[in-house]
Amino acid sequence: MFDDKITVMIVPRGHGELKQFAISIKLLWGAGIFGVCFVLLNLFLLADYFDKRVDQAKMAQLQQENEVLAQQYASLEHSISGLKEGYGELVAKEEAIRTIFDLPAIDPDARMLGIGGPTYLESDSITKAAASAQRITTDVDELLRLARFELSRYQEVYGLLSDRRNKLDHTPSIMPTKGYVSRGFGYRTDPFTGLNQFHSGLDIANRQGTPVYAPADGKVTSVSVFSGLGKTVVIDHGYGITTRYGHLSAYEVRAGQAVKRGDLIARMGNTGYSTGPHLHYEVFQYGKPVNPNNFIINN
Repeated sequence: MFDDKITVMIVPRGHGELKQFAISIKLLWGAGIFGVCFVLLNLFLLADYFDKRVDQAKMAQLQQENEVLAQQYASLEHSISGLKEGYGELVAKEEAIRTIFDLPAIDPDARMLGIGGPTYLESDSITKAAASAQRITTDVDELLRLARFELSRYQEVYGLLSDRRNKLDHTPSIMPTKGYVSRGFGYRTDPFTGLNQFHSGLDIANRQGTPVYAPADGKVTSVSVFSGLGKTVVIDHGYGITTRYGHLSAYEVRAGQAVKRGDLIARMGNTGYSTGPHLHYEVFQYGKPVNPNNFIINN
């Protein structure tokens, strides 16, 4: 079959000479195979060329995106640096508050508890953006731990100061009435017996009906007539402190009533063993009488 030949005749238009020649079938097959191989080779080369162009375009795009991310991460790192400075200021303020109000200090090592060093990958195995992302992740985790710790410390300070404020609110610190002190705390001459006896409070003299005020927050525990003191009011202020008011002419509160510093509780009088209108004012700490002057700041 391959030894056969094909005769090709060329017939010109007009009166030209007729031409013919023979072509081997083997040659035709060879030419066909060569042509197919040539076309396939060119298609392969074109495909490879376009693949490389596409890869280069993608690489250029990825590099551009990487640069953009690196810039954004650099901006974030700058912001995190500012947050760290702000955290340092918060710590300084918290330490100042503790110093001013004589609160327990925090061990500096305790603030760093649970904060370990960052673990980075090899620098030649990650991109600049990836390295920045890793540093930012580590920094953010550290700031979150520090922020949670500092928040708990501020809550502790708030609780301590709130307790102190509550204690101050319940500490009798003002004069309960207007007038002049006719008899002080301690051993004094008793006007009835003439003997030197212990006087457990302050006698504040003024006109009948002069208002008597609560010197601190508390709860009225007694409104009654007490032997020797006549009409009497007793207030429990908590924290082991109670106050008592004697020789009253009238009550302005009832037992069980909560009062605030400055609330009207009674009127000055001359009931019980009294030589004239005055208020007998006593302060007890854990059941023992103490000098009211130790508490009064507006005497």
